[in-house]
Amino acid sequence: MKILLTGAGGQVGGALRRLLQDRANIVAPTRETFDLSQPAGLAEKLDSIGPDLIINPAAYTAVDRAEDERETAFRVNAESPEVMAQWAARRRVPLVHFSTDYVFDGSGERPWREDSAPRPLSVYGESKLAGDLAIAGAGGPHLIARTSWVYAATGANFLKTIVRLAGEREELRIVADQIGAPTTADAIARAMVAMLQPADEDFAAMFEKRGGVVNLVCAGETSWHGFASAIVSGLKARGAQFAVKQIVPIASSEFPVKAKRPSNSRLDLTRLREQFDIAMPTWQQALDRELDALKATM
Repeated sequence: MKILLTGAGGQVGGALRRLLQDRANIVAPTRETFDLSQPAGLAEKLDSIGPDLIINPAAYTAVDRAEDERETAFRVNAESPEVMAQWAARRRVPLVHFSTDYVFDGSGERPWREDSAPRPLSVYGESKLAGDLAIAGAGGPHLIARTSWVYAATGANFLKTIVRLAGEREELRIVADQIGAPTTADAIARAMVAMLQPADEDFAAMFEKRGGVVNLVCAGETSWHGFASAIVSGLKARGAQFAVKQIVPIASSEFPVKAKRPSNSRLDLTRLREQFDIAMPTWQQALDRELDALKATM
């Protein structure tokens, strides 16, 4: 089986590549050779590659910058996925795509279901929702995995930022009124591989039967403040030394950003359990594994 994997240099793409490389022929083009900001040329490149399965974790994820780069965000997150989905639908090639909690407005406290009404607050969220709708509209076999608060021991993310700041400052002020589930790229990749295994390589049939959108996040919930506190305490327990002495909870209004974030990023995992028989690790369990990996590099 030939799998086209986009964004293999990113967090989720890199984790997927590590888990899939011994199971299939992975084609992982660079951003320069498979440029999602140039959707017009993608169909020809897909013809050349001829994949049996497309996995697309690549995305424009600069949430605040997207407010000023709307066209680029939509080209990468909506127009290019649409091109891939239409190409795949014509050939009944299954497509796996990754979405985000930012498609919701963050109201209330109940976890969002796959069929909850979306109402994004930001350009980033709008562009990701447009991609989701375009993929569904193409009519081909597809699976859209909706994730949140993704991080890893490598790359640029909240975990790495907190580690850096904790080494530089005695006090950290972290937002405490946004709630979600920190989710490692590794946990996402492991769950996705598990979802693909039972299909006996007939992924198109599986997606036609059980595809659509599925929430794919770690179990449990916390705030960014709770996440930051767990990172620092977890690394201290592993022998790391930091300058930080206190982590102060603050309101979102005290940390102004260009793009509004959802306050409630909880995602319901019922469909993942019932349709795919997958139980995600808690965010604390996933964090422990990632901190072990990070500490080994410090």
